[in-house]
Amino acid sequence: MKIVADYGIADVESRFSRHGEVSVYPGREISAAHIRDAEVLLVRSVTRVDRNLLASSPVRFVGSATIGTDHVDLDYLAERGIEFAFAPGGNATAVVQYVIAVLCACVDDWRRKSVSIIGCGQVGGRVLTCLRALGLECRVFDPFLSSQQVPELCDFAHALNADVICLHTPLTLGGAHPTFHMIGAPELARIRPDAILINAGRGAVIDNRALATTLRGDAIPRVVLDVWENEPAIGRDLLARVLLGTPHIAGHSFEGKLRGTTMVLDAFEQWLGLAAEDRTRYNRPKTLDDKAELMASSTTSLEDLVLAVYDPRCDFADLRSAFANHEVPAAIAFDAVRGAYKLRREFNHYRVEGAISQNLGEELLALGFEVAR
Repeated sequence: MKIVADYGIADVESRFSRHGEVSVYPGREISAAHIRDAEVLLVRSVTRVDRNLLASSPVRFVGSATIGTDHVDLDYLAERGIEFAFAPGGNATAVVQYVIAVLCACVDDWRRKSVSIIGCGQVGGRVLTCLRALGLECRVFDPFLSSQQVPELCDFAHALNADVICLHTPLTLGGAHPTFHMIGAPELARIRPDAILINAGRGAVIDNRALATTLRGDAIPRVVLDVWENEPAIGRDLLARVLLGTPHIAGHSFEGKLRGTTMVLDAFEQWLGLAAEDRTRYNRPKTLDDKAELMASSTTSLEDLVLAVYDPRCDFADLRSAFANHEVPAAIAFDAVRGAYKLRREFNHYRVEGAISQNLGEELLALGFEVAR
């Protein structure tokens, strides 16, 4: 069996090699020629999987080690009888921790702010749980949920009036509630000038052209973008005007990537018909079990500890540095930073030691840290 995979899928060669010959390529470069004799295709979000890619191939299984599916033509796969698997929730913890780190880095006194979560699915739901535990005032807009499911549910106008607005919707073009350009010029005009808009969902949920125009004005919101319309060819003008920007790496924790691989591998082995006892299970390497210690004192804050683990401003500096050379096309600069992304561990990799208050200890536990007792 020949397996073609995006080389950005964590541990893909060693994990899938028992089932066939694994060939890896940059995800944006995977073409029909690469899969002309492949039965299995494994991708991330940068590969468009549709008729143009698959029509002449013998592919029978497509796996995407991602939380979203907007890059995959699911109708075409169903029409062809091609099995599909993805990794819903696989990197959700990493995205939640990205949002927390952004708040710690960019929002003064953020725990006294109101936060709107637009889209309360795998990621948004976990953001809500985390912020609830920290005592923040939360609002939720999600037309697919009821107030019985989420008491914080509100209408769209009220959601846009919060201090912080977090976007966690999938990208959809049709249906009763499409999300493509759901934040355009009219919506941007309704967001308060002192508010912060964070998009760690899908780039085209915000009309980036309208956003760039808005950010040239005077009364403007502050914007944090991890995802951008037309990636990787993002606009230099927009990058220069955001409060913070990163190259679609919110979910790129070490643990999140491995979860995605594991979820797709498990679905693949089920599709092969392997009994549960015969499936390859993810045995965590010893290095994943080792804890890194963070020392704290009576003056240490939650923000100090979060940013000691992950500071998104460093990623912003790397992206701006890559874009400073105008001779390098934007798309190449963006992918170069994304491809060279440094190892990032999730909060549960860290044990906090030292003299900290009971309240801080409880907050750290709510974020996923281990706290020495």
